[in-house]
Amino acid sequence: MLTSTVAADTVAADEAPPRQRRARGGGLTSWLGLVPFFAFIGLFLVWPAVAVFTRAFEQTEGADVPAMREAMTGQYRDYFVDSLKLSAVTAVIGGVIGTLLALVVGRLQRPRWLRSAVAAFAGVAANMGGIILAFAFIAALGTQGLLTKAITSAGIDVPPQFIASFWGLVIVYLYFQIPLMLLVMLPAVDGLKPEWREAAANLGGTAMTYWRRVGIPVLAPAALGGMLLLFANAFAAYATAFALTTGSSNLVPLQIRFYLQGNAITGKQGLGYALAAWMILIMLATMGAYLLLRRRAERWRR
Repeated sequence: MLTSTVAADTVAADEAPPRQRRARGGGLTSWLGLVPFFAFIGLFLVWPAVAVFTRAFEQTEGADVPAMREAMTGQYRDYFVDSLKLSAVTAVIGGVIGTLLALVVGRLQRPRWLRSAVAAFAGVAANMGGIILAFAFIAALGTQGLLTKAITSAGIDVPPQFIASFWGLVIVYLYFQIPLMLLVMLPAVDGLKPEWREAAANLGGTAMTYWRRVGIPVLAPAALGGMLLLFANAFAAYATAFALTTGSSNLVPLQIRFYLQGNAITGKQGLGYALAAWMILIMLATMGAYLLLRRRAERWRR
């Protein structure tokens, strides 16, 4: 018996190094599988970003400061103010409505297909931006739109070119902002365990107490993170705003196009790179905060 045990230990000791070598070889192979991914990231994200920041710190004609600094003065700063205001308004309104809808949909029990249908529609609507969405709203709320005609016939005046105004853009953006918030909040709402409500009731707490001490604190990180995601989504939107305003809006993505296209102001192309660089920085800060809040929200799902 003792002899067989010693023999088994000897065999195990002899087999250990090959196993470790195979483990190291497997790890190397798995890393090699990520080479195409990192190559894609470097080619289409890192390299363009480096090129943008390099051009952004060059001086434009007639300016004594780099384009990066010039982009934060005068009318160029107003572009960011308009974009930030539109993004913030749609993020807050879409965040509140989307969270309330998530609370309703999350508690649906019957019919069972209704929740799946709402989630499927939200998945489609959250990604339905661009020219198609702009055309749909122009047909509905444009100067000759069907809904505009119906409202006018009811005696309510609709401002000319309402669809291209600030609140017109807000209405259009909410079409994909609210479903996106619904999708973000559904997992968080599902994370509210029934035992927590029962425990609050057993301790004499009311429904208001439960939401004030349990529900809202648990959902707050996910809700704030979702609003940051909506903010970034609206801030980066381009095709929808361009189609609705025919490129005349002061939003940053549209102004980047103006300065980088072929007929831009001579010597001012660097401003387009500077606007893009500032936009990248704002997006990085926003998404960084979103990831931190999402990590905090995921604690309750473990």
